[in-house]
Amino acid sequence: MTPIIKTVNPVTLSFAQAVLKEATIECFVLDQHASLIDGSIGAVPRRLMVIDEDREAAIRALDLAGLGDEIYSP
Repeated sequence: MTPIIKTVNPVTLSFAQAVLKEATIECFVLDQHASLIDGSIGAVPRRLMVIDEDREAAIRALDLAGLGDEIYSP
């Protein structure tokens, strides 16, 4: 699995999940509970993960939806 987006913005995260769901790309959110424990100060970004084989398709779908600036590249 690879991170596709790292963000503290719950709206961006929700929109990205909806875009990937529409494109039938499975995704998972990591660090969701850790970010809740930090008191919502934004210290722990949530990571939206996809499987390695879906990374390119996910990048295309997110870019077409206007989230190209949010895509994480290590």
